[in-house]
Amino acid sequence: MTRRRGTALAAGCIALMLTTAACGGPVEIDVPEMDEADAAACAAFTDDLPDTLAEQERVESEPEDAPGAAYGDPAIVVTCGVPAPDGFSTAEACELVNDVGWYIPDEQYGDEELDLTITAAGYRPRVEIQVPAELRPNAGPAAMAKLAPLVAEHSELVEPCGDGLSS
Repeated sequence: MTRRRGTALAAGCIALMLTTAACGGPVEIDVPEMDEADAAACAAFTDDLPDTLAEQERVESEPEDAPGAAYGDPAIVVTCGVPAPDGFSTAEACELVNDVGWYIPDEQYGDEELDLTITAAGYRPRVEIQVPAELRPNAGPAAMAKLAPLVAEHSELVEPCGDGLSS
């Protein structure tokens, strides 16, 4: 084997090992900046998160103290304490599920091939659910229904979605 071919083979093996390690490792959860009150509410919310969500088992995530959890592969990621989503205003219509209004960007409604970002945007702290396109259409509604009572318990309604609430 020539030196060049051996180097290429070694580089390919290293790339494969890195890819393989990344595929089975913990899911990274962003840690938003929060004040003390929101951090405490998010810690309580996170402690109450279920072991399964939308028929997906909870999986390892990092950092360990992240304000959220991940479920399945590809992962549904739940994060507490997120900023307001782009495009959200109090005049926006939301999906009302178990008495909690959830905001979904308009462009995500009609395109089942897009990942879904669902936010309890009118609450503080805000909770976001990221649903991979592969798990649509059922995982979004199931996650909203399961998490709505936890949002209502641990977050405060501060700016309800517009009059266009639907169920």
